Amino acid sequence: MSEKQQRLVYSIIEFLNQSIQDGTVKADDQESLEVAIQCIGEAFNVDPSNQEQADKLSVKPATLQTIFDVFIKTRDKVGSSPSPASAAASSSRSSAPSQDEKARAEAHKQSGNTLMSSRKYDEAIESYNKAVALDPTNPVYYSNRAAAYSSKGDHLAAVGDAEQALSVDPAFVKAYHRLGHAQYSLGDFEAAANAFERGLQQDPSNVGLKSGLQNAQARIEPAGGSSEAVSPATRGPAGGAGAGLGGMADMLRGLGGGGGGMPDLASLMNNPQMMAMAQQMAANGGLASLMQSPAVANMMSRVQSGDMPSMEELMSDPSLREMANQFGGAGR
Repeated sequence: MSEKQQRLVYSIIEFLNQSIQDGTVKADDQESLEVAIQCIGEAFNVDPSNQEQADKLSVKPATLQTIFDVFIKTRDKVGSSPSPASAAASSSRSSAPSQDEKARAEAHKQSGNTLMSSRKYDEAIESYNKAVALDPTNPVYYSNRAAAYSSKGDHLAAVGDAEQALSVDPAFVKAYHRLGHAQYSLGDFEAAANAFERGLQQDPSNVGLKSGLQNAQARIEPAGGSSEAVSPATRGPAGGAGAGLGGMADMLRGLGGGGGGMPDLASLMNNPQMMAMAQQMAANGGLASLMQSPAVANMMSRVQSGDMPSMEELMSDPSLREMANQFGGAGR
């Protein structure tokens, strides 16, 4: 019995139990459903009352209902064809967007990018929706919409859009990063690692994908079921904190510095005093805790995709402001 099958069965049992608790199922039918739940659990060796198994198989914060809702929304967005890839190809052949439609789609994309910078994620999604409607053959629009969904915490929708971008263009590397980030945020580290690996097949030298793969692999439990957790923030290529910090420096080095009021992050990471502060944070566990913050993960995702946040925006985020305070506390 594979773990993926058990996770699906666990989600089904959760859905059925919730249906009993919230009154979706009539009282006369509840006893029969409870018997069915017990039979399903025994058939697949899934016991929701086992806390260790629950921690391993749960897909929270997602639920079977939300996953299904995302599938329906994604299918409705791209059409009712059973094969999104063939639908996109057919659309490209029979009704390719005109130059005017492409130009208007680009304008909506630019509007969405501006709204993203202002953290108006719902409005940005609407702009990307309009871009997709005008030109469904451009993977950038799906990828950008995936970033907007992830930014507002709807990682399931981000997975759907990233996959759609790849169905349009399997060589579009940025979509692999979007997909891996969304899967990682959902806690599906195996799926995240798979997404980063697929991206590296397209671009073997991509530093962001390499870093994402290392972080995802660090969170995957060994086959033996070891309970010892490994923090992705402290495990780098060689398994040490210094290696992880070096990887961060590599990612930041290619970004330049000073743009939009931002400091030269690469220079900061190469500064011996700054590195000493970071090493101190890593030693006391502060860096590991910080790098697991969704706000920090979102910031790194935006930076890697070229969406450099302003210093004002960074300092308005409590989590990132705390990061600045931690560095400041180590000495100026």
